[in-house]
Amino acid sequence: MSLSKKLFSEFIGTASLLATVVGSGIMGVALSRGNDGIALLANAAATAGILYVLIALLGPISGAHFNPLVTLAMRWRRELDTRETLAYIAVQIVAAIAGVMLAHAMFALPLIEPGTHVRTGVAQWLSEAVASFGLLLTILLAREHRPASVPALVASYIFAAYWFTASTSFANPAVTLARALTQTFAGIRPGDVAAFIAAQLLGAAIALLAYSALSSSSSSTFSSARPEAR
Repeated sequence: MSLSKKLFSEFIGTASLLATVVGSGIMGVALSRGNDGIALLANAAATAGILYVLIALLGPISGAHFNPLVTLAMRWRRELDTRETLAYIAVQIVAAIAGVMLAHAMFALPLIEPGTHVRTGVAQWLSEAVASFGLLLTILLAREHRPASVPALVASYIFAAYWFTASTSFANPAVTLARALTQTFAGIRPGDVAAFIAAQLLGAAIALLAYSALSSSSSSTFSSARPEAR
């Protein structure tokens, strides 16, 4: 599969994910009549649903990362080389912003609105570390033990993490950056982004360590890597 085709897949997937996260948040708030629980339920269900579809359809093309944390984990496993890793991450960030703008356009909002939703503090940061840890560990173990179930397992995890984390589980640096450009239900203040991303990276790093301890193939992780990724 050519790199350009993989990057196009990542663009479509990431943009679609963000359009769903933001758009379903807008629709959930509009229809819930002030009930934040109903709005969150709608947001979580829509996000889980689109993740299942996107991973199932685009996974065979690009791996369906849609997330710099996943891409960095694949680089750590030497399934991507440095050039591919940087290209994936750049496309994910651009696509995430495009997805927010698309959601805004569909609901007749300004295309860019710097976020105002306060998301800061130790509880929020811990939540992002936990959410990112769980997401990465789910993906890595599922790829090893239940590859056919990756779409369902990732979608299920994200649906649950929306509810059991105080931050509603961003767990994705590209998503976090893009959601700083919306004042809707899904938004975050730009000033809160750096700490969220730091927590996400920490959670992902711990997940890689946990996977190394749990994986039955950890001893061959690098020996089976593609030569060109070294």
